[in-house]
Amino acid sequence: MTPLQSIVAAGTKLWLDSVDPDEIARNRAFGATGATSNPIIIADLIGTGRFDAELAKFFAAGHDDTAVAWAMTDKLVRDAQLVFESTWHETKCNDGWVSFELDPLLEDSANTLSVEAKSAKYVELGKHYFKDARNRMIKVPATPGGLGALEELVAAGVALNCTLIFSERQYLAARDACWRGAQRCQDKAAVKTVYSIFVSRLDVYTDKAVPNLSPAAQGMVGIVNAKRIYQLNKKFWADKGLPLQQEMIFASTGTKKKEDPAWKYVAAFAGADIQTNPPGTNKAVQESGQTFTSQVEVMPAAEVLKEIDEKVDMKKLEETLMAEGLSKFADPFKGLIKLIATKRQKV
Repeated sequence: MTPLQSIVAAGTKLWLDSVDPDEIARNRAFGATGATSNPIIIADLIGTGRFDAELAKFFAAGHDDTAVAWAMTDKLVRDAQLVFESTWHETKCNDGWVSFELDPLLEDSANTLSVEAKSAKYVELGKHYFKDARNRMIKVPATPGGLGALEELVAAGVALNCTLIFSERQYLAARDACWRGAQRCQDKAAVKTVYSIFVSRLDVYTDKAVPNLSPAAQGMVGIVNAKRIYQLNKKFWADKGLPLQQEMIFASTGTKKKEDPAWKYVAAFAGADIQTNPPGTNKAVQESGQTFTSQVEVMPAAEVLKEIDEKVDMKKLEETLMAEGLSKFADPFKGLIKLIATKRQKV
């Protein structure tokens, strides 16, 4: 059994944080059963030159740069869906999903739409990109505009990946909106929601903003926060009677500190729900030679939890990381548009 296979054997669904066809084929062999995408991933793939022929077709069809960006995203996600569709059928829609991120520019600082107008746009786009998409999951951020769209989307039968979650407050708002939508949905057997809790970014934050954390607590805030929310999610959905699992995604699992082993977060969350790992993280895990066992229910010592609760202001943490996250959310899409404009001159 390989290291990644041991994570799957422990009970984790392994999703790849990429829609690179080559990486999907490689990680499929390791046990990956799903994938996710974002503008950075799409831009990186276009930048390789491997998809210039597809770009040329879209240019020839008269698409502008933004339309080409969405056409390429749709194509790459759809191609990934085909790879995982057999898993989707085998698990009766409980696994085998590929996530498609909606327009990040809705959260750009220059966007003057009201929260209500943003929510309406998320609903419109979510329904559009989910239509006839089978094992596609729509990514919506846990921003005010995104949260306002969740109930309507779930009620319409759209499978959702609620992303950019840093705090319990965001998770609860997203979960409760999805549950309201599930109660309204005519086909409750089709209700599938997942909640992407970001991990490593919290530890980057506390390293700078809470330097007085002890060595035992520093670098553990992301893990503790995610495991606590995982427990909340597990308990909430246990008695709701929905056929499909409503799960946590442990996201942002790549380590940011050189001294941390690449599998720090992967090991911590082994045993349940979903991990979306970057290809580099999976490669490092696979080369580690380790056998991973279930750790998702294991928490640090009580004194570590007490120290984190006393020293880390989660409200300030959420506000800071959301401000950074929204910039990282919108700017990559702008970069993707610029890259396509450059490609238009060369292809």
